[in-house]
Amino acid sequence: MRLFDSDQVHEGLPYRSLVPALIAGHLRDVNLSESLLQAQPSAGGGEDVFLNLPAWQRGRALGSKLVTVFPHNEYNGSGLPSVQGVFVLFDGDNGKPLAVLDGAALTLRKTAADSAAGSHFLAREDCETLLVVGAGALAPHLAMAHCTVRPGIRRVTIWNRTMARAKHMAKTLALPGIEIAVAPDLEAAAREADLITCATMATAPLVRGEWLKPGAHLDLVGSFRPDMRECDGEALRRSSVFVDSRWSAIEDSGELVRAFTDGLLSPADIRADLFDLARGRHPGRRSAEKLTVYKNGGGGHLDLMVAQILVSAEHSGPA
Repeated sequence: MRLFDSDQVHEGLPYRSLVPALIAGHLRDVNLSESLLQAQPSAGGGEDVFLNLPAWQRGRALGSKLVTVFPHNEYNGSGLPSVQGVFVLFDGDNGKPLAVLDGAALTLRKTAADSAAGSHFLAREDCETLLVVGAGALAPHLAMAHCTVRPGIRRVTIWNRTMARAKHMAKTLALPGIEIAVAPDLEAAAREADLITCATMATAPLVRGEWLKPGAHLDLVGSFRPDMRECDGEALRRSSVFVDSRWSAIEDSGELVRAFTDGLLSPADIRADLFDLARGRHPGRRSAEKLTVYKNGGGGHLDLMVAQILVSAEHSGPA
């Protein structure tokens, strides 16, 4: 059984090969993909959480990401992050354990590649400006992944509620040949952007539909609860809306839940998911002027696909 630490996960999954491999992974069905959440009172107040995200492709592979969320770690002097985890991969033919992967690194790579796969089908090929909303750990990976699938991007701007974090990301983000700048005003940056990617914990809309220029693509990553929203209903009403999978994105994503409640959208209005796009059941972007939205809902099936990609690449040599 192989063990992959954080550095090995990142080094073994470059976006130039990961994104097309993840798209190809959607040509195969996922038989089971569910989640189990357990919680206990935390010694520091609030709750500690244990999350199990299993997925199974019968006869091929199965596995689960095991995640702990102990919020008090940020304040108790332990030096440990609040979110930690591992992914365990098993052989689908005989149940043999194959690999254990660092969960945090896997999540970063998987999430960014998922959004970039959406942009592969939905963002205009002549994109030149990318706006990153949020400057957390995931944000640099989203910038790298989107620029990989849209190599025409020449400018990346970063907006964050805390300007210091945006400046730090701009200083440390390595994208050769691309201008990187901090956006002091979100509205002005959004009005100029061809592609906007959001990875925040916002509970009130940040991006307004009236700001989106013709042909813009909006990638929503952050909201994973019904009370979280990164864009308003107008952005969805004006756009063709897509999701990565119908079981992971529709029920819990606050933007969609609110749009359904307000009558701006219904589940039947979701144009396609990544399985449909990968299999050619929907062509993706149909017009240079149309607005598109992609909701990245995540899910254990994506962790399973990416873990297989890493293990396969390890056997076949460098990507």
